[in-house]
Amino acid sequence: MKNIISLIDANVIINFITKREDPYKDACFEVMKLCAENAFEGYIAFHSLSIIWYVIKKQETEEKARAWLNSICDILTVTGAAQEQVKEAINNSDFRDFEDCLQDECAVYANAEYVVTCNIKDFQYAKTSVVTPDDFVKIITDKRLKKSEGKKGQ
Repeated sequence: MKNIISLIDANVIINFITKREDPYKDACFEVMKLCAENAFEGYIAFHSLSIIWYVIKKQETEEKARAWLNSICDILTVTGAAQEQVKEAINNSDFRDFEDCLQDECAVYANAEYVVTCNIKDFQYAKTSVVTPDDFVKIITDKRLKKSEGKKGQ
């Protein structure tokens, strides 16, 4: 069974790092844990790193911020988008938030099946399926269950 490819939105990672109060706080932790366990193939958009840096630097030293970014890059693969896709995002007036449109284009570039975000309402025009952290954890858990049941039947 192939690994699920998913792009993790910056807000999921920020919730994980800062432990900020959010309805998806626990699921954000679980998403990152599952990625570290190689339960799925996780990607992060290149531009998300600067967003995460900005948020972390408000609370932590530069040394800790760099350590966090290194850890994130050890767990997730950094992806970008081709110039053509960036131009498409620039000219896509359906998305209210340009940064979210870039997230979607990066997901397409990485051949992701899902964008995992705490902010699905801003992704209604996404090319990639968009799920909350809670829903994504359920998808991965169900996949693992089916895989283990398949091994029992062999």
